[in-house]
Amino acid sequence: MTDPSEAAPPLTRELELTSDVDVMLTLTLLRRGAGDPTTRRDGSVLWRTSRMATGPVTYRLHQPHRRLVTAEAWGPGAAEMLDGLPALVGAEDDPTGFDPHHPIVVDSHRRHPGLRVPRTGRVLEALIGGVIEQRVVGLDAFAAWRRLHMRFGDPAPGPAPHGMRVFPTAETWASIPSWEWHLAGVDPQRARTAQACARLGRQVDDLVTAHGRDHAAVVRGLRSIPGVGVWTAAEVGIRALGDADAVSFGDFHVAKDIGHVLAGRPFDDAELAEALERWRPHRQRVVRLIALSPLVRPERRGPRSPRVDHRAI
Repeated sequence: MTDPSEAAPPLTRELELTSDVDVMLTLTLLRRGAGDPTTRRDGSVLWRTSRMATGPVTYRLHQPHRRLVTAEAWGPGAAEMLDGLPALVGAEDDPTGFDPHHPIVVDSHRRHPGLRVPRTGRVLEALIGGVIEQRVVGLDAFAAWRRLHMRFGDPAPGPAPHGMRVFPTAETWASIPSWEWHLAGVDPQRARTAQACARLGRQVDDLVTAHGRDHAAVVRGLRSIPGVGVWTAAEVGIRALGDADAVSFGDFHVAKDIGHVLAGRPFDDAELAEALERWRPHRQRVVRLIALSPLVRPERRGPRSPRVDHRAI
């Protein structure tokens, strides 16, 4: 039987932008590894899936030029997703007052004038993804994200590319048995934290509704969940809240890499906070611009986070 969402025509929206926005570059932040089944890039077209409050959605974004975005969306969450399109693509991110200061930041800002901070509004999606990435090598976290979506995610509505999946429901995340987390490569501590988040379900996403742009209030709510710390809350702020000032303190690479750029040596978190203070409220913007700079060749010698295959434990 044909899925009705596949036969139905998409809802569409054409968004005219008031400034240059690079949608592909901006939304790169949402992709969790090359095999992420919620995100596919096909040339100049970006396919993504999400789970809105109104249900799953597949959407297709195309940007003919820097001030125009066309969107098509399929599934129960299509209308809600299109309503949030300006925030999603970074059109509501305001870089007014941003002064790059440092030569490398100046150069990267010149090279990437359309970089913005996205705001998906999907707190639980960002939160579960952040928890899975806690304290492990990115490749292993991305593999776990992919395995869990392929095992428990819903098929993408509409004519999505083969193999795409939708973020599972909160109820599904909360009911995943311990051995399935193990098979996906997620250790018991991260699994318990993810399920604690999932059991709160709609309450987590409702933090945005309750507190709006008060990012600090949302972060306080997230950090009240056992196992959710500064790093994880910042990762949510960067993706779900559009927080251009969020910094992932405690990240294995951020303090070290930015320290090499700004001072020629690695920073600890305290030094990172002090160095970025002059860019407040645009600290995340600086972190991304530095990461994108072709002039940055950070020192990679020294200890790295060990790769641990939790499936073998």
